[in-house]
Amino acid sequence: MARLSGLQREVLSLYRKCLRAIRQKPLESRSNFQNYARAEFQKHLSVNKKDFGAIEYLLRKGHRQLEMYASPGIRNIR
Repeated sequence: MARLSGLQREVLSLYRKCLRAIRQKPLESRSNFQNYARAEFQKHLSVNKKDFGAIEYLLRKGHRQLEMYASPGIRNIR
C-alpha cells in the first residue's frame, strides 16, 4: 500500500471524526448523518490531489461543518 500524503491523512482523519460524531446522534437519525457525510466527501472526489488550496479550503469547511453538526442540539439532518 502506498504511503499517504499529509493532506490525504487529514482528509481521512476528518472522515473518521465525522463517523465518530455520528455515533453520538440518536439511532433513528444516524443514517441521515451518514448519508450526508458520504455525499459531501463523494461530491469532492474529482478535486485534483495536487490542488492544495482547494483541499485545504474543503478541510477547513469540513471541520466547521463537523463542529456545527456535532453539537448536541442538532438531532437530525435532511
